[in-house]
Amino acid sequence: MKPTIALQQLGQSLWLDNITRPLLDTGTLQRYIADLSITGLTSNPSIFDSAITGSHAYDDGIRAKVQAGQSGAALFIELALEDLRRAADCLRPAFDLSAQLDGWVSMEISPLLADDTEASIAAAQRIHQQADRPNLFVKIPGTTKGLAAIEASIFAGIPINVTLLFSREQYLAAAAAYLRGIERRLQANLDPRVGSVASLFISRWDVAVNAQVPGALRNQLGIAIGGRVYSAYRQLLASPRWRRLADAGAMPQRLLWASTGSKDPDASDTLYVETLAAADTINTMPEKTLLAFAEHGAPTTAMAADGGAAEAMLERFVAAGIDLDALALRLQREGAQAFVKSWQQLLQQIADKGRTLTSAAAATA
Repeated sequence: MKPTIALQQLGQSLWLDNITRPLLDTGTLQRYIADLSITGLTSNPSIFDSAITGSHAYDDGIRAKVQAGQSGAALFIELALEDLRRAADCLRPAFDLSAQLDGWVSMEISPLLADDTEASIAAAQRIHQQADRPNLFVKIPGTTKGLAAIEASIFAGIPINVTLLFSREQYLAAAAAYLRGIERRLQANLDPRVGSVASLFISRWDVAVNAQVPGALRNQLGIAIGGRVYSAYRQLLASPRWRRLADAGAMPQRLLWASTGSKDPDASDTLYVETLAAADTINTMPEKTLLAFAEHGAPTTAMAADGGAAEAMLERFVAAGIDLDALALRLQREGAQAFVKSWQQLLQQIADKGRTLTSAAAATA
C-alpha cells in the first residue's frame, strides 16, 4: 500500500504546502492529486515570495497588470489568486466528494494588518469576494488582535484558515472564536456550515530549542506540543457545546499540522508526518517532504486521542529549563514578523520586476 494511502486510512488528509505557476502549468499538482492523495493546498507570503522571485513564470502577468495600472498589494493579490483559482478548480472534486471538509486552498491577508482588526475583516471580505471560489480559505493569524477578525469573518460566512498557532492555549482561543462565529450565525438564522481549519506550527518549536536541550530531547518538542493540542481538539469535539452546533449542521474546525518539514539534517525527513498521523486532522507538507514520504514513509498507528505520552515529554522539557508559554508567544511573534518581511520583500520584488519589464516592453515597442 502506498504510504500516502496508508496515512489517509488512518483518518488524516494530505495537503500540499506550496504553490507555483509551473506546478499548475506542468500538471504536477494534478499528478499529486491523482497519485499522492493530495486533497488540499496551502500558501503563505514566503511561498509566493520564493515562487515569484525564483521564476520568470509570473513576468507576463506582472507586466500586464502594471500596464493596466495595478501596483503593490492589489497587484500581488490578483496575481496570487490567478494561481489559487486554478488550484481550487483542480481540487473541487475533493471538496464536493468530502462534503467540503477537503479540497481547499488558502490565501493570506496582508500580514501588515495583524494589529488592525477592522482592516483584517475588510481584507478577508475582499479576498473572499475577489477569489470567487467556494473552496478558498482566507488566512488570518490567530494572534490576540486576530481573534476578533476571525470571529467576525466566520459570522460573515467567510471560510477561515487560522494560521500561526503554536500552543494549546492559542489553539483553544482560535477554536472559541470559530465557535462564537457559528453560534452568532445560528442566532441570526444563517447557515452554520462555514469551513475553517486551525493551523498549528510544529517544526519551529524544535528549531528554537534543539541547541538548548539534551540529545534525547532533540526534535521531540514539536511532536509533544502536537499531542497536547490534539488532546484538546478531541475534547472540544466531544464537548456539549460543539455537539449542539454539530447537531445544527455546523462543520468541525479541523486541526491542521503546519511547518512539518524536518529542519534538522540529522532527523528523518518524514519525522513530522509519521509521528503526527492523527484521525480527523490535516498535514500540510512541503513538496520535498511529500515526495520523501511517498517514497519511503511508514505510518503505523494513529495518535492516541489523549495525545499519548505528550504531557510526560513536555515535563522533560520544562525540567530542562524551557518556558513553554513564553516560547509559544515568541514563536508566534517571530512568525508574524517573518511573514511581514516576506510580504515586504515580495512587494518590492514585484515592483522592481514591473519597472524592468515595462521598460523593456517600451524599448522594443
